[in-house]
Amino acid sequence: MNDRIARIAAPLAVGVLFLIGWETLVRLERLPPYVLPGPLLVAETLWRDGPSLLGSLLVTLRITLAALAAAILVGGALAILFAQSRLLEISLFPYAVILQVTPIVAIAPLIIIWLRDQVFLSLLVCAWIVAFFPIVANTTLGLNSADRNLVDLFRLYGASRWQTLRHLRLPSALPYFLAGVRISGGLALIGAVVAEFVAGTGGADTGLASRILEAGYRLQMARLFAALLLLAATGIAIFAALSFIARLLIGHWHESALPREE
Repeated sequence: MNDRIARIAAPLAVGVLFLIGWETLVRLERLPPYVLPGPLLVAETLWRDGPSLLGSLLVTLRITLAALAAAILVGGALAILFAQSRLLEISLFPYAVILQVTPIVAIAPLIIIWLRDQVFLSLLVCAWIVAFFPIVANTTLGLNSADRNLVDLFRLYGASRWQTLRHLRLPSALPYFLAGVRISGGLALIGAVVAEFVAGTGGADTGLASRILEAGYRLQMARLFAALLLLAATGIAIFAALSFIARLLIGHWHESALPREE
């Protein structure tokens, strides 16, 4: 119980001290709002402009969740194929690495041009490229990390490849897969925002990145910080939700999720 309280109280205390120091610095140095707004001004702006910013956040969140779902389906399927065929893994995995290490800002304009008027699909593809690699890499590692003795035991009893995959390799890979999904949740949000920056979409159906660009052009720094705060809170919420799902799935049996004994 004390450990649980400390996990909540310690970060909150650090955050409160940071906000107090930030507000104090702004007031003592008399910094203008277009240079660095104080947290109180940011909170006031968030309260005033919250409805419009939340509407834009929903657009970005829709892209993020769609990209994460696509990354889970495609990444998980590729990992299973890689685990079944070593030749397929060594043939295709380097290209997954290439997609991962190539800056999305460099290829996003090409994707947007190729897909032309399909703005949502182009943003989805950009976010998916950023998000899918951790799932592929982690799940492949998990599938290949099944206990060799158990694999030999399954083979000794005549288990088929599908039975070994279903009853041994997939359960062994589940913690790795969930770790990859938690990483990809934040990356999908980053990919969606970067894609929106590159696309520069406007109008009613506008993501939060466009609001950030608009606020920057107009030197509305308080509005910019408010949008960034919403993005950060969304990323935390996604990570917390995925961590909760992971605890539900493996919290009762996997060592990484069991409570520590002091």
